[in-house]
Parts: sequence; structure tokens; C-alpha cells
Amino acid sequence: MGKFLYGIVRLTAKIHNRLLMLNDAYEYNFSDKELHFLIIGALGMAMIFVVHPIFKWLARNNHIMVISWIYVFTLIIVITFAIEIGQRVTNTGNMEFADIVFGVMGFICMFVVFSVIRGIYHLILKLVSRVRESRA
Repeated sequence: MGKFLYGIVRLTAKIHNRLLMLNDAYEYNFSDKELHFLIIGALGMAMIFVVHPIFKWLARNNHIMVISWIYVFTLIIVITFAIEIGQRVTNTGNMEFADIVFGVMGFICMFVVFSVIRGIYHLILKLVSRVRESRA
């Protein structure tokens, strides 16, 4: 997971440098704030066009828990990064990437346990329902 996230950071840095180079090469002279406005705005809209149909399909097929998981997973990533950055800025702890990985893995492990318990619960409900139907 660490290698994957570091790979994303390297890729982001390469894209950032390429965009700055294009900005300079074509003499657009966009400021850093203007570039963030344009690029993050366009990235967000591109993500909407990809994510919205997927979430719509998931909702239509009664997979609301998957939508909830994706949303909470995203929040957990943001929160863990914010905590680590906050520790760095305030000098109240050590900013460590491993803390982010362990925090995210904690959520994933606890969600797996929850999913197993939820699956057993739904299985029991289904079995009880079948027994009641067979008696009627």
C-alpha cells in the first residue's frame, strides 16, 4: 500500500511539473491559484462523469453499502492525512506515512469483521424466512 501511494505521489509530481512546463511554454501565465482552480475543477468534473454512473448503478441494484463504504473510505483517507499534517504543523507528534497506512488498514479490517457479522445476520434472516414460508 505504501509503494502504491508513493507511486501516486510521484505521478502527481510528474503531472504537476508537466502542467507547469506547458503553462510556461505556451505563455499562459496562469498563477498557481488559477492553475489549481482549472485543473482541480476539471479533475473533479471528470470524476463526476465516471463516479455518478457507477453510483447510480449501485443504488439501482441495491448496493447502498458499497456507496457508503466508498464515501467513508475516502473520508478516512482525508482524515488520516489531516491528522498527520496537523501533527507536523503543530509539532504534537511525528508525521509518519505508516500511521496513515495503519489507520486505513484498521478501518478496512474492522469493516471486514462488520461485513462478516452483517452477512451472517442476513443469512439467518433469509433462513428464518424460508422456514416460515415452508410451514405456511
